[in-house]
Amino acid sequence: MKHSKTKTSFYRRLYIAYLIDTGTNTVPAISAETGMARRTTQDTIKALHELGIQCNWAGPTKSGGYEIIDWGPIRKGWIKSNLKHVIDVLERG
Repeated sequence: MKHSKTKTSFYRRLYIAYLIDTGTNTVPAISAETGMARRTTQDTIKALHELGIQCNWAGPTKSGGYEIIDWGPIRKGWIKSNLKHVIDVLERG
């Protein structure tokens, strides 16, 4: 089943926010985990604020990482409970 760009974009943002929140919090680490291109990963992190998710860089430039400050209207528990489905949707496109 082909999913809409809106749905895959939304799920991509949720997945990356979840990864950041669980410790996979640098662009290279996220790209390695997801198989996403570096630029896609960077653009997705920059777009998290559009969902109300507040994400900031913490620590030194070379050894720091992103952190989720506030999930806004998103329920992090839903993502954790539905992670397999989110990943399946992203893999199918």
